[in-house]
Amino acid sequence: MSRELPMVVIVGRPNVGKSTLLNRIVGRRAAIVEEQPGVTRDRKEVAAEWLGHPFLLVDTGGWIPGGSSLDEKVSRQSEKAIADADAVILVADVTTGVTEEDDRVAELLRSLSVPVFLVANKVDDPAREPMMWELLSLGLGNPWPVSALHGLGTGDLLDAILDTFPDAEPDEEPAEPLRTGPGADGERIFAVALVGRPNVGKSTLFNRLIGEDRSVVHDMPGTTRDAIDTVVETPDGPIRFVDTAGMRRKSRIDEGTEYYSFVRALQAVDSSDVALLVIDANEGVTHQDQRLAERIDAAGCPIVILLNKWETLDTDKRAEVTYEVGQKLAFLGDSEVIRISALTGKNVHRLLPALAGTIEGYHKRVPTRRVNDVVFAAQSSQPAPHGGRILYATQGATDPPTFTLFANKELPATYLRYIERMLREAFELGATPIKLRVRQRGN
Repeated sequence: MSRELPMVVIVGRPNVGKSTLLNRIVGRRAAIVEEQPGVTRDRKEVAAEWLGHPFLLVDTGGWIPGGSSLDEKVSRQSEKAIADADAVILVADVTTGVTEEDDRVAELLRSLSVPVFLVANKVDDPAREPMMWELLSLGLGNPWPVSALHGLGTGDLLDAILDTFPDAEPDEEPAEPLRTGPGADGERIFAVALVGRPNVGKSTLFNRLIGEDRSVVHDMPGTTRDAIDTVVETPDGPIRFVDTAGMRRKSRIDEGTEYYSFVRALQAVDSSDVALLVIDANEGVTHQDQRLAERIDAAGCPIVILLNKWETLDTDKRAEVTYEVGQKLAFLGDSEVIRISALTGKNVHRLLPALAGTIEGYHKRVPTRRVNDVVFAAQSSQPAPHGGRILYATQGATDPPTFTLFANKELPATYLRYIERMLREAFELGATPIKLRVRQRGN
């Protein structure tokens, strides 16, 4: 979406209801919400609209200036979002009153040249309204009583925010979701998901690919809790990169936040055109890396394998990891393997050419006559067992290439894999997944 839209940034200390307010405004669970501090760490931008006027709404992590190293990184994300804001919402918890963290955040906001709206959240009934006047000490004007959980007061708040926007005619159609809609030419933007186990360097790579510190990077597993996406203009057109939370085995997911992070990561994979499977080369290919690769492959998503932290390995370890990839990820076929360092940027430049080839294969359309030439030649070289025979073949769809085979009887899976390999080699599809559909016809 265009940055010409006004940007409204939600800030505040941890666990005051920022993400709940964002979800209330956009009318869906766009941000993960849990009854514990620190769930939101990265900036999350979503499209919103009120009374026909679209705008960008940005959720930020808990702002704690002067906190731990991770707190400082989260706070820097908030400050970067504020630097681009057209309006800021400071959320405070009316049930706890003014805290030292509220004071420190308010002090920074008082110097802004853009409107700041002080929200007294958790005013769930009129009896709590008198409590909000304590927030006047923050020096940001009268607070707006709101219950983000129940929606009370959010309409009045949005009316006031709308009054600060430049005069514009309301859109006849609601705004599309941020960075997931069509590009300027009306076509869907190609999406690339970064997936992997926790703490393998996905966010560091994401920041390098998009050219800014967009995701919080820290040496503690599980820093990214939500799927964060950004569109990057490349010589091959716009690409939407999606940074996902670290994916662990389902049996080890024992808290609500991590469960929703896992679900968002799977959704990102299912809606992406290519997945970059990031593996920590120091640890080699683990059992969980194999399971993730299987899950991505089952979604029909092409995979590029990235061996991160390659610069830290000696010669023997590099040979060992290369062997592991060939053995443990053999089911991925000809998936490209790139050895990179997200931290230093070494070989990251090889990603875009690899993606360009995958994009081309993903959209490839093959004439029916050529499809049948390849299939019949494959049958002549290796007939199907038990009298099975493919009578006719055609490509029915792209994204990914999908071929329909009309056969006289059921064909075994091993033979279908053989036909798939022949099609892949003949049409230079590389790591692009191929879908085969078999329909039975009588002789």
